[in-house]
Amino acid sequence: MSTSVELPVTWAPRRNRVVLLPLCVLLVTMFTVIAFALPPNWHLNDRAALVVSGLLFAGVGLMLVRPRVSADDEGVTVVNFVRSRRLAWAEIVRVNFRQGDPWVTLDLADGTALAAVGIQPAGGHEQAIRAARALRDLVEQRSTARR
Repeated sequence: MSTSVELPVTWAPRRNRVVLLPLCVLLVTMFTVIAFALPPNWHLNDRAALVVSGLLFAGVGLMLVRPRVSADDEGVTVVNFVRSRRLAWAEIVRVNFRQGDPWVTLDLADGTALAAVGIQPAGGHEQAIRAARALRDLVEQRSTARR
């Protein structure tokens, strides 16, 4: 069964974003309100530390929102929690998404594998399967790497 996808396309776990973005705002707001509501015997550096703590927690939340996989005519961009990598179509040999996998894995022509965290069941199981199939079909159509 071939999946038709119009390029450019981006896959990202939307449920994670819907939950984490408001949570990040809530954390910063909550820590800031607590910092200003503390009794007068708390020092300025204690209050600042609370605000910075809220910002750090929100930063971790924003890192968890970051993953996505984008495909265009030239190749695929995989953005994971900390790093991103641009791949030409010829560099991708296979798209793997076995039952129980936390996310899609790309087998690359250099013999390594790359996690594509942007396609994961946490964002919706059926959505992840459709996205993995669409990416697999695109790789099969566009890759010139030897299988």
